[in-house]
Amino acid sequence: MASESRLYTFSPETTAALRRFRLGTSRAKDPQAVIYQIDKHTLEIAKADDATYTDMQELADELPPHSPRFVLLSYPLTLASGRVSVPYIMIYYLPVTCNAELRMLYAGAKELMRNTAEVGRVIEMADAEDLEGIEEKLKGEQ
Repeated sequence: MASESRLYTFSPETTAALRRFRLGTSRAKDPQAVIYQIDKHTLEIAKADDATYTDMQELADELPPHSPRFVLLSYPLTLASGRVSVPYIMIYYLPVTCNAELRMLYAGAKELMRNTAEVGRVIEMADAEDLEGIEEKLKGEQ
């Protein structure tokens, strides 16, 4: 991870926002997601916009068709046992239509983003429409 941490950067504001999101969503009643992207010129990882998404279809609509993104998602679930679980995950969105340069850029930052955001696990996704089935995917892996 040492080489990734020298190549990619997080502003202090982004690092604080990652921590606030992680801690603030642990007891959420609705799904919450934020989208992060890498600036190709500065290699800074930052929020793509100021929105926090609670609807998976709206989130899917916001993901670009030809560019990767990191999506942090806190998704409350009621398990078969009746217990409520709120997994905090990162979706590594990598559309099949994105170019090789962007694939390499995001692949190199994936573990750094995972560790900095302190997510429980990473789910790779190639199609934004797959977000509609995220609940089943999360329940199946509990």
